[in-house]
Amino acid sequence: MAGGKLTPRQKMINLMYLVFIAMLAMNMSKEVLSAFGLMNEKFETANTASVQTNAGLLKSLDQKAAEAKGEFAVAAQTAHKVEKASKELYAYIGGLKGDVLKGFEIEKETGKLPYEAMDKGDNLDDWFTGDGYAPKGNEVIAKIEKYKAAMKAALGKDKKYAAIITEVQDKFDLSDVKNKEGLKDKYLTYHFKGFPAVASLAKLSAWQSDIEKVEADIYSAALGKAAVAAASYSNYQAIVVLDKNAYFQGEKVTGKVVLGRYDENTTPTSFDGPGKIENGQAMISLTAGGVGEQNINGQFSFLEDGKDIPLKFQGTYVVVPRPNAATISADKMNVVYRGVVNPISVSFAGVDANKIVASAPGLVSAGKPGQYNMSPGQGSEATISVTGTLPNGDQVTDKKTFRIKGIPGPTGTIRGEIGVVKGPKSNLEIATIGAKLLDFDFEVGLDVVGFNMKITGQPTVVVAGNRLNAQCKSALLKAGKGDQVTISEIKTKLVGAGSYLLPRTAPVIYEIQ
Repeated sequence: MAGGKLTPRQKMINLMYLVFIAMLAMNMSKEVLSAFGLMNEKFETANTASVQTNAGLLKSLDQKAAEAKGEFAVAAQTAHKVEKASKELYAYIGGLKGDVLKGFEIEKETGKLPYEAMDKGDNLDDWFTGDGYAPKGNEVIAKIEKYKAAMKAALGKDKKYAAIITEVQDKFDLSDVKNKEGLKDKYLTYHFKGFPAVASLAKLSAWQSDIEKVEADIYSAALGKAAVAAASYSNYQAIVVLDKNAYFQGEKVTGKVVLGRYDENTTPTSFDGPGKIENGQAMISLTAGGVGEQNINGQFSFLEDGKDIPLKFQGTYVVVPRPNAATISADKMNVVYRGVVNPISVSFAGVDANKIVASAPGLVSAGKPGQYNMSPGQGSEATISVTGTLPNGDQVTDKKTFRIKGIPGPTGTIRGEIGVVKGPKSNLEIATIGAKLLDFDFEVGLDVVGFNMKITGQPTVVVAGNRLNAQCKSALLKAGKGDQVTISEIKTKLVGAGSYLLPRTAPVIYEIQ
């Protein structure tokens, strides 16, 4: 910029230049915005799983405290203090995320937020004032400091939590941060001021992830490997034994949970079954049989008081066919045509074809299970409803909607040829005017019931039927070589479809030679 006194116009130009540079610096590409969005999705997915995992860990700790008391009771008290502080900050950050998302709606087509449009950070402007914090910004800082103090108070001076306390201090260090010019910015200013909404959203989700990670570390430390081993049935494992090893979605799952002991010192005198004994366990190894339900059975024998005690076992497993074909469909091509018989195949995964019933207006059985013919009527859509009956008598349903379209307009023909047909007048006099459906997959019969004939310089002749009449032949007498005869306004109907006429039929030209 030039020195000295500037004119008002030069000042305005300089200001516009600065604004332009700032806009370039803030204009993040759509790819970067989408990347922040994907990062946020991963954080939120992980956070959801972590919340459930931590709840399970705390529940286990409470159970141990109820059973063994002592060390577990103390650890449970600590854990619940941690839980309270963690939930409070996690929920508060969730509210901040709600502020970030004001004005943005999830897109119906993708089910996601419009990441590429989230390039502004106006929703967090109320955190800042000048170079400092507004009341809202001070509130954010206070909430994080409260969390840090609560965590430190809950964990105390116990050495096994020392590393975790340090981690909390590091992850939520709110000290000023050096920017790229070497100057210090306040923590929130450096991380949030002027950033796109999607970037701030991802940062807040990362905070929540840090909270859940710290919480999980504390619960794991509270449980303690040595204490768990001392208070648990270390030689036992809970085993889920279901009545079946395959179920349909929505079907009632039944079975039981038993305690099984794996003891390498407990050795049977004999074992008869598909496998071998290793470290007190029968390790099953077999090749799956045919498709359907298969049985596994056998017997252990143990020596007790000098006698062999047999212990039989049995179970089942279900063999399903190995996938060897993919189901591929063009989502925009779910179309049936009015005026023709549309073949429809219907199946239901896991249901025998004989146990499937499909219904829709114009839908009739084609004589084989799962095979139907559809002749759609009026309207623009047809919905096929399907009901399948499972082996246990339960019914499952589904439906699919098809668009109804009319048959496309055909192309006119002279003696079966399209476009410009050439020949002597005598050939045209005896030729049949017809029509063809080009690139149409259905076999249909077409009848021409009328057309117009036009020779340049002569009146148009209207014809009923599919051949030239006497008036046409009279007009041909006046035509010479090189003249073109246009056959247009061809009226075409489907064989067997009554008076239903197809859309406009493309004309055909005959050139006299």
